[in-house]
Amino acid sequence: MDGATVDAFDLDEFLPYRLCVAANHVGREFAERYRREFGISIAEWRVLAHLSQTGPVSVREINAAVDMDKSKISRAAARLQAAGHITKQENPRDRRLVELSLTATGQDLLTRLIPVAREYQAELTARLGPDAQGVADALVRLAGQDAT
Repeated sequence: MDGATVDAFDLDEFLPYRLCVAANHVGREFAERYRREFGISIAEWRVLAHLSQTGPVSVREINAAVDMDKSKISRAAARLQAAGHITKQENPRDRRLVELSLTATGQDLLTRLIPVAREYQAELTARLGPDAQGVADALVRLAGQDAT
């Protein structure tokens, strides 16, 4: 391989790399807030947030929706169950699956978490300024979702 070709590649200009770095930074920044204020992890936040949108679902369904390993979801669910934030029940249609559901305690936690999430989103939007909507639309397109 020619050394000049390798040298011509600028990682800092490579969009997939920049997206990953930005996503990791934003994720860590937000995670620090809810870890500090509520003592939960990124995985626990995603499970709670997903359950607030869907109602009872399996780990498999959460895995498909939030792009996180099933093992991380299962460990997060176990911690949330131990803390009384979710329950696990056998799926009545498929006894091999377990459905996760929010408890009243989990709903209360989300009631306190959501304003923190909205505040953080407002801060990110302010940082992006007039580019905020364009960035949001572009992320939807990159994720393969319809931006309309």
